[in-house]
Amino acid sequence: MRVLLTSWGSRGDVEPLVALAVALRELGAEARLCVPPDEEFAELLGRAGVPLVPFGPAVHSIVARPEPPTVEDAFRLARELVTARFETLTAAAEDCDALVATGLMPAGARDVAEKLGIHYVLACFHLLGLPSRHFPPGRRPGKPSQREETDNRALWEQDAQRVNDLYGEVLNSHRAAIGLPPVANVRDHVLTGQPWLAADPVLCPSEGRTELDVVQTGAWILPDERPLPDDLEAFLDDGAPPVYVGFGSMAPHVAREAARVAVEAVRAQGRRVLLARGWAGLTPDGGDCFVIGEVNQQALFRRVAAVVHHGGAGTTTTAARAGAPQVIVPRIADQPFWAGRVTALGIGATHDGPAPTVDSLSAALAAALAPGTRARATEVAGQVRGDGAAVAAKLLLSEAA
Repeated sequence: MRVLLTSWGSRGDVEPLVALAVALRELGAEARLCVPPDEEFAELLGRAGVPLVPFGPAVHSIVARPEPPTVEDAFRLARELVTARFETLTAAAEDCDALVATGLMPAGARDVAEKLGIHYVLACFHLLGLPSRHFPPGRRPGKPSQREETDNRALWEQDAQRVNDLYGEVLNSHRAAIGLPPVANVRDHVLTGQPWLAADPVLCPSEGRTELDVVQTGAWILPDERPLPDDLEAFLDDGAPPVYVGFGSMAPHVAREAARVAVEAVRAQGRRVLLARGWAGLTPDGGDCFVIGEVNQQALFRRVAAVVHHGGAGTTTTAARAGAPQVIVPRIADQPFWAGRVTALGIGATHDGPAPTVDSLSAALAAALAPGTRARATEVAGQVRGDGAAVAAKLLLSEAA
């Protein structure tokens, strides 16, 4: 059996698909990935031995721009990605039995699967984009500091209109070109009535939280056996466990100031700093930071005192599995959701408010470094499962057979 897996998004959108591809391969299936042509992704797939079909523009070229994207940029990217999906996925999936899509609203993927007559699955890594009776704690548009739950069905309808505005015209134009009828609700068409949730049920419980028939497989985690670099090992061995500071693929105009404040907050707690460059190319403002590039976080997070980060699904899950207390500085998308879950589970702290200060972030870090938080993080680490990719692979092959 052959399966095409596709996504357009950051490392957190691509790496889970690599994990699924590896799990499928272990079951005797052939999987290929259709993802952006970023060098980081090519290296990741190369290490795993998974074939790469380049798709769309490099994500780093979009994220690393000095200014935030405009509305015009969003419409331009939506048109480009839909067109690229019809062109690239049609060729890549021609001999496949199933297509799994995730990442930034993958409009066009289901349509290609429909035209080719193959099985289609939409997978997501959090509940943010699903209709629910309540917002998960931590999610309130524009107000990440508000943690209360509230009905989101009205906003769900507004979101449907937003997605239609972005993708409706170009999607239906391409559908017409291949003989398919138009769709009225692009968002619901993409999601289907039974999306998969590739998130751990302890960190992201779904029961009773959405009106869709969600299939929760657990998080898709790619095992990483790489040793840490020698100089990093020497740094870790040369003192008390440091605090990791990293903001992943966050844009430079967001990540640099947050990192500067976080480094000062770590210093205020008398801790050593381990700074991850990330896509923003972060650099220290002093000589007491150890700076790292892309490393094995699964191994690293077991060696640190705490992890200060943006609240992406991948980083949150990796830190939770490692038993590392977390401090989340949420800004956009699903980040407030994960911040709320970390706080609710007692495995870390969240910075409230739009912009952290040294004092406010130092207070959050002090809470995360408390012995009780470490004990709770260790307890929860034993509950977070690592077999989600295997569960998903078996289910996919069963459904597509």
